[in-house]
Amino acid sequence: MNKVVSNADEAIRGIEDGMTLMLGGFGLCGLPENSIAALVRKGVKNLTCISNNAGVDDFGIGLMLKQRQVKKMVSSYVGENAEFERQLLSGELEVELVPQGTLATRCMAAGYGMPAIFTPAGIGTEVAVGKEIRNFNGKDYLMELAFEADFAIVKAWKGDTMGNLVYRSTARNFNPVMAMAGKTTIAEVEELVPAGELDPDQIHTPGIYVHRIFQGVNYEKRIEQRTVRKQS
Repeated sequence: MNKVVSNADEAIRGIEDGMTLMLGGFGLCGLPENSIAALVRKGVKNLTCISNNAGVDDFGIGLMLKQRQVKKMVSSYVGENAEFERQLLSGELEVELVPQGTLATRCMAAGYGMPAIFTPAGIGTEVAVGKEIRNFNGKDYLMELAFEADFAIVKAWKGDTMGNLVYRSTARNFNPVMAMAGKTTIAEVEELVPAGELDPDQIHTPGIYVHRIFQGVNYEKRIEQRTVRKQS
């Protein structure tokens, strides 16, 4: 199978209105910037987006929110996006808030082929409303279903033509678990190398999970909140 595609527009072929997408990244770190830009150009709508956060107003998923492409956000943190807040409060956007560990584990469960997980996170809160609770060894656990995503879109530092991926530093956040979980996984990388060039011991995502891969361009790598020390 030839997994290499020429660019982001070719990589997102088959993504249509109403689909569910996983988008890697944490804050603005490790975002699939090229793929998000391609989704904005394509103009697909009524999407359900599963992501740790909703980006900011003019970057990341915030660009898709601005174009009214997102019907529902499934996230653990949404506090840096004024447009997200406006759409939520006006009833334009459906939101499912998920504890961060639960979000990651529901992705992992999908990758492992598990239908559900049990977690103590959310017990006794609004997160548990309408969900099944079971008691194990005297402690209550909330049943959370594994995610079902049509596409997972991730970003890695390096990848090879077989789809093997290496993430760099904190960009190794939600990307690995989401790469496992999509029915179709798209990976954009900063550097695409021939198969066999990556050190097997350094590979974070095996190529068996990846269906399409391309080398991205013009990464902005914006910093969400820059904090520096005062010079002494």
